[in-house]
Amino acid sequence: MDDIRKGKPIKRTRRRSFRDLADLDALFKTFVTIKTAEGKAKGTLQQYHDNYKAFTTFLDEFDIPRNPNAIDRDTIRHYVNYMRDDWVQFKGDKYKADEDKKRGLADSTINTRLKTLRVIYNTLENEGLIDNNIMQGIKNVEEIEEPIIILQPEELERLLKAPNKKNFADFRDFVLMNVLLDGMMRIGEITRVEKSDFDFKANVLTIRASIAKNRKTRYVPLLPTTCRLVQELIAENELDFNSDYVFLTNYGGRLNRDHFRKRLIEYAARAKIKRKVHPHLFRHTAATKFLEDGGDSRMLQKILGHLDLRMIQRYTHVADKAVSKAHAKHTVMNYVIRAQARTRKIKR
Repeated sequence: MDDIRKGKPIKRTRRRSFRDLADLDALFKTFVTIKTAEGKAKGTLQQYHDNYKAFTTFLDEFDIPRNPNAIDRDTIRHYVNYMRDDWVQFKGDKYKADEDKKRGLADSTINTRLKTLRVIYNTLENEGLIDNNIMQGIKNVEEIEEPIIILQPEELERLLKAPNKKNFADFRDFVLMNVLLDGMMRIGEITRVEKSDFDFKANVLTIRASIAKNRKTRYVPLLPTTCRLVQELIAENELDFNSDYVFLTNYGGRLNRDHFRKRLIEYAARAKIKRKVHPHLFRHTAATKFLEDGGDSRMLQKILGHLDLRMIQRYTHVADKAVSKAHAKHTVMNYVIRAQARTRKIKR
């Protein structure tokens, strides 16, 4: 009591009610507040929400209470197996045929969801809101490194011919495809660029830190022809809309990346492209061709906005074609083959 009368500060350890600490949703809201205060990008926060929703959907499906005390490592392992084997795309969609309902998530997607859970539990543990971090000891699913699929030149040509450029939305998509190919940016970045981000004198697009995935500003060079297309689109926008954004809907709002993704599927069907076409495919294709044509990997790293050069190595798989070409030209076997090709007298 003497300490209290003298004004000695007392550390308050119970910052949450027992009810809040037993409520996973309440803890998640606290987690989001913390990450928002740390300045995490909107895209990152949205990913937290999406991955948390996926986890709680699993909990609800198996009648597991949204209570940290009811969730342990076995729950997480069950969740991993569920994502790999039992998760069904378009589940409950009566308009989708059973053969279109893909079963199981990609290993990379599973690991992304596990990463979110790790961040959540690590943060809650650091804040003293949970006593048991169940994500400790949970390993990622081993990913099989598949080669990156790219569009071939003839497929690109057909795809770019698919939009009807007399139609506003189609012309906008045509311009967007050109910018994605030329600038190699992410769809989530380009749909949020504004008119002021373009320097048409220098032919450079600024990807601001606030919209960049890695929260670092970068400067992307563009061809003059690409810039002229963008200028034409901006002029078209300004006839009807007053918006700072470049890529707009028919109603003047900012184009949503999912909307463009759906339209891209339609263009691919028109172009008779069998492979799955998605916005990131432009980035893969352009980066691969850049290296294949002898482009410098460090320059590509700057354009793509990767902080780690190792990320660029994913695109060197098609340099296999360039390697094969160089090998065919310089292999010592060329001398052997030439020698073998000389006319020789056959002795019997």
